[in-house]
Amino acid sequence: MAEITSIEPQVKDKRRCNVYVDGRFYCGIKLEVAIKYHLKAGMHIEKEELDKIQLETEKSQALDKAMTHLSASMKTRRQINDFLAKKGYTEAVINYVLERLEYHKLVDDYAYCRAYVQSVRGKGKRALELDLIKRGAAQSAIRAALDETEEDCGEAAAVLEKYMRGKPTDKQSLYKGFKYLLSKGYGYDTAKAALDKFGDINEDY
Repeated sequence: MAEITSIEPQVKDKRRCNVYVDGRFYCGIKLEVAIKYHLKAGMHIEKEELDKIQLETEKSQALDKAMTHLSASMKTRRQINDFLAKKGYTEAVINYVLERLEYHKLVDDYAYCRAYVQSVRGKGKRALELDLIKRGAAQSAIRAALDETEEDCGEAAAVLEKYMRGKPTDKQSLYKGFKYLLSKGYGYDTAKAALDKFGDINEDY
């Protein structure tokens, strides 16, 4: 059984408090809830009980916060999870919110990945994959979205053309341009095809 070691008012919202269990922050709840359930420092309680208390009293508020967070732009499941965790919600509340959002298709990693891939220009599939991983998208959703996407050789050529402006089209500069395309996440074949648009280049890269 865990011990509530401290209950402290939140700095930004005096109507809420932070509950510390065994010396570590555990969750945030309304001050009136803490009073209602007689929570206090030194009290021994199962963590599951604290989860239940927060779920019963704050799931609606957590859902509202998540909806507001989503109103600005699409989010991945992981981004919503991290957002709510930083707000002090327990795993039970976070799971409840995510289930509701996914049920209403307000959170959909596959849709997020497709929209991201379609909106970003000047990056190859490997770079897009890394971006989506950083955003916490599910690996299966990333793969599905990228499998539906073909790298645009014309787009890669435009990126290379911009990079090559003011540079001589000699072997060394073209090799650096080729490496630049690879650094932007384009595959070897796409980068080579873009390079070939600069002329009949017989060098091996």
